[in-house]
Amino acid sequence: MDYAIIRQRLKQMLDYNRYQHTLGVEETAVKLAEHYGASVEQARLAGLLHDCAKCLSKFNLLRRLEGSDIVVDEMEKEVEPLLHGPVGAIIAREDFGIQDPAVLRAIRYHTTGAPDMTLLDKIIYLADYIEPGRDCPGIEEVRKLAFVNLDQAIILACGRTIIYEINRNNRIHLRTVEMRNALLRRGERR
Repeated sequence: MDYAIIRQRLKQMLDYNRYQHTLGVEETAVKLAEHYGASVEQARLAGLLHDCAKCLSKFNLLRRLEGSDIVVDEMEKEVEPLLHGPVGAIIAREDFGIQDPAVLRAIRYHTTGAPDMTLLDKIIYLADYIEPGRDCPGIEEVRKLAFVNLDQAIILACGRTIIYEINRNNRIHLRTVEMRNALLRRGERR
């Protein structure tokens, strides 16, 4: 895989800030993959391509879904920021030739999460939250925890995201709540 070509194409597709964020997610995903023994190549690909649909209009996001095998629920269709994950998986496959189901899944679920998160899913979800360009209250605590206990870091990040969305009177996707609950249950069993 020629990462330089992928980066060049993304630079043309994304605005400056989104592209810088993408590079930060790539870097963070690689570090997390190395730390937790995941595939660095998968983490790099998913990190690079996770936001490849982020700068598309809602109209174009919905158009890319037409005829696709990716199924989205009503809330994903209604809440534009939720669409870029599923559509990103389509673009990664159709426009970038990515065939690895694990990479496509990590891209698809990087926004909402899922109750049955794989290690790669977790790495991309968290890398998106803690990449070096992100600045929000408590981010350093999550960054440190990310290299101690991945699940606990996701629980903390997810909880803060839920509170952020509630404070803005936004809806919370059920998969996000299910992901958090699944991770909490898993931790209780240990």
